Amino acid sequence: MARVALVTGGTRGIGAAISTALIQAGYKVAANYGGNDEAANQFKGETGIPVFKFDVSDAAACEAGIKAVEAELGPVDILVNNAGITRDGMFHKMTFDQWSAVIRTNLDSMFTCTRPVIDGMRSRSFGRIIIISSINGQKGQMGQANYSAAKAGVIGFAK
Repeated sequence: MARVALVTGGTRGIGAAISTALIQAGYKVAANYGGNDEAANQFKGETGIPVFKFDVSDAAACEAGIKAVEAELGPVDILVNNAGITRDGMFHKMTFDQWSAVIRTNLDSMFTCTRPVIDGMRSRSFGRIIIISSINGQKGQMGQANYSAAKAGVIGFAK
C-alpha cells in the first residue's frame, strides 16, 4: 500500500514540484493550498493530485484539513511543511499585520501541521517530516525581517 504524503503549499512553486515528484515516486499525495482556488484546481486537473484548502496558520483549520486528507487517502505518513508567504517591507515601515501573517504562516504552521500527525506516526512507528526553510533564515535579507525571522525559527524547529 502506498504511503500518504501531505505537502503544504503543495499546488504552486516548490510545493507543486515536490507534490509531483512524490506522486511520480509512487506515493499517494495530498496538496494543501491556502487561497488561490484557480491555481489549485488547475494543478489538480493537470496532475490528478487531490487538493485540500485550509489555513496552515490556524490550528483548528489544520486539524480539520488533515482529518479530511486522512478520510480520503489514509493516515499521513509523510508531511512536507512547505507553505510560506512573504510580506516584504523595510522594518521601519513594516506593520504588525505584515509581521504576524508571515510568522503565523511560515513558522506557526510547523506546529499546527505537525502536531495533528505526530501521534499517528509514532503509533505506526513510521513517519517523515520534511521542513522547507530558506537561506534567508541563516543570513537574513533586506526588507525581510519577518521572513528571515520565521525561516530561522523553522531551522530551530527542525533541530
